[in-house]
Amino acid sequence: MLAGWREDKENTKTADQLLDEYIKLYNDAISQRPSDMHVGVHLCRGNFVGSRHFSEGGYDKIATKLFNDLDVNTYYLEYDTPRSGGFEPLKHLPKNKNVILGLITSKFDTMEDMDEMKGKVYQAADTIAAGNNDTQKEALKRLGVSPQCGFASHSSGNAISRDGLRMKYGLESLELEHRGLEFFTFKNTHM
Repeated sequence: MLAGWREDKENTKTADQLLDEYIKLYNDAISQRPSDMHVGVHLCRGNFVGSRHFSEGGYDKIATKLFNDLDVNTYYLEYDTPRSGGFEPLKHLPKNKNVILGLITSKFDTMEDMDEMKGKVYQAADTIAAGNNDTQKEALKRLGVSPQCGFASHSSGNAISRDGLRMKYGLESLELEHRGLEFFTFKNTHM
């Protein structure tokens, strides 16, 4: 994506300049919010017809600015496919912020393996803990799991069947604590 950005003659700013402008725009938009209002932001790579996307790669290049300069409480990040990169950028997540790992894909019918998902959550927690000189248990308190981008991110939908969607919804609604996970999940209330 960045190579294409640099090649496009119509772009008058660098990607870093645009990131700074977006952070300022968001911060200005929520600057008057009540002190008890919790704000989250989802970074979307695009889910278009046939589960196509417009961006890929890890959060490494933007993590420091994203987590430290953007004045939100929670980040909803895609981590359902290899295009998302690894958890290393989460070491920059400050102690006063949360991250929801979008580990449940809404792109395809294939069901996630619970043990694999649990391993990813612990891996993310270990990364956050290392970056904050914290324990895994403390880091887990700031983690959640959700679908990577909801189940209807494009009017024509993703390459997921209605039955696949129902199975995924059931996965999301499971009481994951019964599997030994000590973190929370968000329920999809738009079904």
